Amino acid sequence: MTERQPAEGKREKDRPWLMRTYAGHSTAEASNELYRRNLAKGQTGLSVAFDLPTQTGYDSDHILARGEVGRVGVPVAHLGDMRRLFQDIPLEQMNTSMTINATAMWLLALYQVVAEEQGADITKLQGTTQNDIVKEYLSRGTHVFPPGPSLRLTTDMITYTVSHIPKWNPINICSYHLQEAGATPVQEIAYAMSTAIAVLDAVRDSGQVPAEKFGDVVARISFFVNAGVRFIEEMCKMRAFGRIWDQVTRERYGIENPKQRRFRYGVQVNSLGLTEAQPENNVQRIVLEMLAVTLSKDARARAVQLPAWNEALGLPRPWDQQWSLRIQQVLAHESDLLEYEDIFEGSHVIEAKVAKLVEESLAEIDRIQEMGGAMAAVESGYLKSQLVSSHAERRGRIESGQEKIIGVNIFETTEPNPLTADLDTAIQTVDPAVEARVIGSLEHWRDTRYQPPFNHPRPCKALDRLKEAAKGTANLMEATLECARAGVTTGEWAGALREVFGEFRAPTGVSSAPVAVPAEEGSAMADVRRRVDLTAKDMGVGKLRFLVGKPGLDGHSNGAEQIAVRARDAGFEVVYQGIRLTPEQIVDAALAEDVHAVGLSILSGSHAQLVPDVLDRLRVAGATEIPVIAGGIIPNGDAAQLRAAGVAAVFTPKDFDITGIIGRIVDEIRKANKLDPLEVPA
Repeated sequence: MTERQPAEGKREKDRPWLMRTYAGHSTAEASNELYRRNLAKGQTGLSVAFDLPTQTGYDSDHILARGEVGRVGVPVAHLGDMRRLFQDIPLEQMNTSMTINATAMWLLALYQVVAEEQGADITKLQGTTQNDIVKEYLSRGTHVFPPGPSLRLTTDMITYTVSHIPKWNPINICSYHLQEAGATPVQEIAYAMSTAIAVLDAVRDSGQVPAEKFGDVVARISFFVNAGVRFIEEMCKMRAFGRIWDQVTRERYGIENPKQRRFRYGVQVNSLGLTEAQPENNVQRIVLEMLAVTLSKDARARAVQLPAWNEALGLPRPWDQQWSLRIQQVLAHESDLLEYEDIFEGSHVIEAKVAKLVEESLAEIDRIQEMGGAMAAVESGYLKSQLVSSHAERRGRIESGQEKIIGVNIFETTEPNPLTADLDTAIQTVDPAVEARVIGSLEHWRDTRYQPPFNHPRPCKALDRLKEAAKGTANLMEATLECARAGVTTGEWAGALREVFGEFRAPTGVSSAPVAVPAEEGSAMADVRRRVDLTAKDMGVGKLRFLVGKPGLDGHSNGAEQIAVRARDAGFEVVYQGIRLTPEQIVDAALAEDVHAVGLSILSGSHAQLVPDVLDRLRVAGATEIPVIAGGIIPNGDAAQLRAAGVAAVFTPKDFDITGIIGRIVDEIRKANKLDPLEVPA
């Protein structure tokens, strides 16, 4: 048997995209070990997940950080943590992506100082900071400061990196979370492009970059996108993204060099579509989603990271992350994908779909520009209400069966799954004792940062300079670097800027969202409305009142918003104040508003600490007749413990019937108030 010979004139195989795994948890030391292990397995770049206190500018011992430390990423509170995070990893040779937004400038400063300590030439540092604050207001919820100061932080960081770290991507315009929040392909393109326009306009208008260097700014703007399972549509979306970016940068900013106008993007494929039910189906979903951003050479991702099959169950283990890495490696190294030019060139089907996406996206971009741009559209609530509405429509299609999800609303029968036979070992858990250790380490840092071997200068002067710079117009990066070198903590840096800039609570989009599921005669929604009205009458109140609460720092509010909208449509008076509340604030609001039920939504893993706290505070207040409902990514064992503690019901992603959930809440209100159950119509 002869070896297969390369075809005559066959082109050289393309270099694969950067392969990353989004990772980080518990402590800097544990995450460093994980990174080095992943690199040894063939990963070609790092993607750092930071915990929620780090993302929102709090130290690990802040009241809002309780239960969140090390849960969804690694805690980095100061230079010592960053040193340990990258120990024995030469940063000059690494390509590092950091998913960080409100505190992006701070984390980049820590990264730069550690690189300098390693002896690196910082002009050779390569990587990306997400640094897209607009999508935080809309979907992810880790914003800190108001839009104006936030855009200034972004602008200052971009102008600094162009001059000092020229190979760094200082911003990842991030449409990923927009799709997770319900965005259609058109909305995803239009909102991301509108954000990019707002950022580039701010950089241009800041006067910090000479006109002749503006092409260098455009060339360092990258995007971070989402690819769903409708992979043909998603692939066309990426081609449309590229065309619009080329047009915008050429026409609006006069960039003549086609290399500087190239659409550069990384991708994490869709996590929203991963299911808790029959989670083995997630593997083929992930593969299809990866194909959307790799099949088309003219719109191929520069970096790809894939979620794990068990992401909907909890924190993936190293083995699960390895499986996702191997999926990429098989496609890149075993298939012939990288041996050909663009295989869709000349397809009239693809061309028609791309043209339609471009046309509709440009129209929506124009609409946003007429409002005053992306920042104005955020502050008015327009963008948020559009996303909440789109997400509600999608949920309605799933519940009606119009949109089919295998294992969820069709083909639900299944054989026992050996992958999840022992759920306690099918995911990785974070040791609850980690939080105390991290806080102890932080306190030790604060007490000893001025002493050998580090001998940092006193941080108060650096923080005073930062506040003075924030009050003026100076670029904030130099003052931030001084804080990093002085041993300042994450909470101290963000706290100083909070003093100057204030904080921001983003619009929730709930009150303005249209009705998603009408209460048509004979429908499940009509029955729930009837039960809500009858229960209010039985209790002698005008309307049942339902508080939806987001305790802690988890900013993933999509589920809470959908519950709030559906409860409103079912006839409840809904109290929803948005994200980032303490248990004390939630209980105070429940008592002040005289609510009949409290729903708590937590996806970050802090439910074990925060939900019992709410229960205890309600008991102390004598409000035991208020049932508490919990929802989120909650393992079975934790759910049992919450019910034992007094939670009336626990819902997880497998419970996709929102109207049914609202009906269950009515039942729990009746039970808590000793009312007879209502008969369900035949």
